[in-house]
Amino acid sequence: MKKAFVFPGQGAQFVGMGLDLYENNEKARQMFERANEVLGFRITDIMFHGTDEELKQTRVTQPAVFLHSVIEATIKAECEPDAVAGHSLGEFSALVFAGALQFEDALRLVSARAEAMQKACQLRPSTMAAIIGIADEEVEQGCREITDEIVVAANFNCPGQVVISGTVEGVDKACALLTERGAKRAIKLNVSGAFHSPLMQPAAEELKKAIEATPFSAPKCPIYQNVNALPQTDATAIKQNLIAQLTSPVRWTQSVKNMLADGIEEFQEFGPGEVLTNLIKKIRK
Repeated sequence: MKKAFVFPGQGAQFVGMGLDLYENNEKARQMFERANEVLGFRITDIMFHGTDEELKQTRVTQPAVFLHSVIEATIKAECEPDAVAGHSLGEFSALVFAGALQFEDALRLVSARAEAMQKACQLRPSTMAAIIGIADEEVEQGCREITDEIVVAANFNCPGQVVISGTVEGVDKACALLTERGAKRAIKLNVSGAFHSPLMQPAAEELKKAIEATPFSAPKCPIYQNVNALPQTDATAIKQNLIAQLTSPVRWTQSVKNMLADGIEEFQEFGPGEVLTNLIKKIRK
C-alpha cells in the first residue's frame, strides 16, 4: 500500500502543542532545545505555555508548526513514505522529512519566511476569507471581476472550500459578490495579511535570497508541491516552487487528487491537529 506523509501549515497551531513530545522523548527535547538556540529565543515557552495572541504572531506560528510537525514525524514515523506534501508552510516540514533540507537549515528558512511575510503584511491593509459552498471556478471568476482592488483565490483546500486573499476592500467586494452568486458562507479569517497573493511579492524576494543561500538535496521520495500540485524530485525546481508559492495559490485539492491518481492509498498527517486529514476525507468523496 502506497503511503504519503502530509504536513499542515499556519492555522493548525494551539497552545500546548508539542509539550507531550518534549516531556516524553529525549530526542524530541534535544531538537526543541536546539531550535531555541537557532532562533535566539525560547519558542518552546510560547508553544507550551504562551497565550493565543503570542502564538498567533506569524514569526512565531510558522516555526512552531514546523517544529511540531518535523519532530513528531522524526519520533513517530514507522516507515518511509512513497510521497510527501505540505500545505503552504508544511512544504518545509515535508522537505526535511524527505531529506531535501537539513533540520536547522529549514528552521532558519522558515524563520526568515515568517519574518518576511510579517513585514509584507504591514505594507498594506490586507486579509483573507474562506468561501464555502460554491465551485472553485466560480470563486476564481468572481475574483477576476474585481478589477479595482487586489483579490485572488489563494487556497484550494477541498471542493467547496476556497480561501481568497487580497486587500481588505478587495476581499470584502469578492465576499459580497460570491455570496450573491450562491456561496453558502463567506468567513473573514483572523490573519495578519494576504498570504499567497501578489501582496506577498516583497516577502518572496526576501525568501529567494535565503533559499538561494541554503543547500538543498534531491528528496528521497517525490514531494507534491503547492504551486502546480505535481510530484517533484529536482532540487532546483523545488527551490523555485517554494519561492513562487508565496504569491501563488496552494493547490491542495489538486495535489491530493494527483496523489490518489498516482496510487497513494493512505495518508498520515504529522503536526498539530488533523486539518489536512479532514480535508483529504472531503477530497476523497
